[in-house]
Amino acid sequence: MAILVLLDHEAGLIKQPSRSAIAAGAQLGEVHALLAGHELAAAAAAAARIQGVAKVLVADQALLAHPIAEPLADLLISLAPGYTHILAASTSVGKSVIPRAAALLDAQSISDVSAVLGSDRFVRPIYAGNALATVRSLDPIKLLTIRAASFDPAPAEGGSATIEAVTPSAPSARAASFVSQAVAHSDRPELAAARVVISGGRGMGSAANFALLEPVADALRAAIGASRAAVDSGYAPNDFQVGQTGKVVAPELYIAVGISGAIQHLAGMKDSKFIVAINKDPDAPIFVVADYGLVADLFAALPELKSELERA
Repeated sequence: MAILVLLDHEAGLIKQPSRSAIAAGAQLGEVHALLAGHELAAAAAAAARIQGVAKVLVADQALLAHPIAEPLADLLISLAPGYTHILAASTSVGKSVIPRAAALLDAQSISDVSAVLGSDRFVRPIYAGNALATVRSLDPIKLLTIRAASFDPAPAEGGSATIEAVTPSAPSARAASFVSQAVAHSDRPELAAARVVISGGRGMGSAANFALLEPVADALRAAIGASRAAVDSGYAPNDFQVGQTGKVVAPELYIAVGISGAIQHLAGMKDSKFIVAINKDPDAPIFVVADYGLVADLFAALPELKSELERA
C-alpha cells in the first residue's frame, strides 16, 4: 500500500508534527510525502532526508504559496486515486484540509488518530481525552489527521527519497483567498515540539505577572504555554494555548503554574512524561495528574525556582 502524507513546512524546514505523521504512515505502508507551496527547493531536500519517506511529491506553484484549504484539498483529490490512505498532522493546516478533501471524496475523515491498529482500524480520543475510541473505516481511501504527541517523529536525517514534481489541477472558483498573515517570531522552541514546557493559567493574575515565566523558561530552554483561561483573559497570545481547543503537547517535562486543571487543559498535556504542578489550592484537579506537586504561592515559588536553576 502507498500512503500519502501532506507536510507542513516553513522557511525550508519540515515541521515536527509532520514527521510524526510520517511515522504513523510508515505503520501502514510505503510513505510518499506531499510538499505544496512555492519556491520549495530547500524544503524538498529536507523532506527527502527524512527517514521512512520513499518519495517526495512537490507541487510548486504560486497559487499554493499560502496553505489555503481549497487548493490543497483539490491537490489531494487529484492524487488520491493512487493511495489507500491520506494523512496530515493535526495542525491548523491538516485539520482544515483533510475534512474538506474527505467530503469531496464522499469519505469519512478520522481526526486526531493516536494509534494505528491496522489498515482500517484506528484509535482516537473522545470526551476531551477521557476515553479512547477504536474506529473502523470501510472507505476505499482513508483520510486521517494524526495526533503528533502520540507518535515519535521520524528522524529528520538519514533518508534518501526521490523527488518528483506534480502539477496541481487548474484553479477553480473559490470562496477563500489569502489576505495577510502575522507571524510571531521567538527564539524559544516551538511549543508542539519542545522537550520542556512551562505553562501559566488564570492564577498568574495579569499579563505582567505572566512574564514571570520567562526567566524560568530561559533557564530550562523551555517553550511557554498557557491555559485557555489565561489566553481568554489576555495574559498570553492565542498561539500559546495548550488544551483541547489549543495545542496538544507531550514534552519530557511539563510545568503547570497557577493552572487549576480543567478537563479542556488536561486533554492537551496529560501525555507529558513528567508533570509538575504549582498551585496554592491543594484540591486543584491538576494535582491528580501531576507526578510532582507543590502547594505554594506561585509568586514566591517562581523566583525561588529561578534562583535554584541559576545556581545549578
